[in-house]
Amino acid sequence: MTAPNRFVVRPLPPTVLAAVRRGGRDSAGRPVEAVVAEGDEPLRCCLRDARAGEELLLFGYAPPVAAGPYREVGPVFAHADACAGPVPGGGYPQAWRGRPQVLRAYDRRGRICGGRRHDGTDPETVIAELFADPAVHQLHSRNVVYGCFMFTLDRAGE
Repeated sequence: MTAPNRFVVRPLPPTVLAAVRRGGRDSAGRPVEAVVAEGDEPLRCCLRDARAGEELLLFGYAPPVAAGPYREVGPVFAHADACAGPVPGGGYPQAWRGRPQVLRAYDRRGRICGGRRHDGTDPETVIAELFADPAVHQLHSRNVVYGCFMFTLDRAGE
């Protein structure tokens, strides 16, 4: 049974995307790479996979956690030009249902405080179980094989 959505899915912030597109530099100050999609690259701007031939940017991104030893920069793909973004209030990305992911839990200090792998069929239940722990402030969805950041999950109302 799917738990009710008590969370908000957050793609890369539009301000971050605009700065990367405008300045051509990533979170670490490195040049952004322009690439043509082969297809299936996970787009962190609109939370779907790219179609072959789409113009993309590949760049380093530091997911939102407090500064400290757990803060990291990793590779992400986004459309080269602004897109419509994900469906507003759409919950867990429909295009990524069935995709195994790791949900990494962070506390308010930005430290990892747990997590779980899920197979993508009922992510809402796993999300609810992780957010049941009051120490969990935020979740990051991550690719199972590469460990890349996919999106952020916050409790609704925060």
